[in-house]
Amino acid sequence: MGDRNVLGGDLEGCSVDPVTGWFRDGTCRTAPGDVGSHTVCAVMTAEFLAHQQSIGNDLSTPRPQYRFPGLVPGDRWCVTAPNWLRAHADGVAAPVVLAATSEHALAIVPLEVLRQHAVDIPDDLRDLEA
Repeated sequence: MGDRNVLGGDLEGCSVDPVTGWFRDGTCRTAPGDVGSHTVCAVMTAEFLAHQQSIGNDLSTPRPQYRFPGLVPGDRWCVTAPNWLRAHADGVAAPVVLAATSEHALAIVPLEVLRQHAVDIPDDLRDLEA
């Protein structure tokens, strides 16, 4: 069985341009070594990027040694669940692609909170019911 998303379906890809993910395979899959839980597929906004930089998580500056291109608004990226939740608490959460967000994010971020920022519509609209 493959990895699952927060809606219970197969985990979809987040981004291959730029290539994201703990495994740099385009998905928000995780593993025990991923202590940050890079499980939330987020669409970058200027506000979110500025917030991340303000908390010491510079997502804008390229770091080629880590195969990190630096992000710009509109890029999709697997961000850590704790940092995304902190941005939500501070009122600057990035939009979330639920189908590409790992079910493992739910250990940190409630589904209801992720849904508030969802930018994708699942195939089964019953998944949107409260």
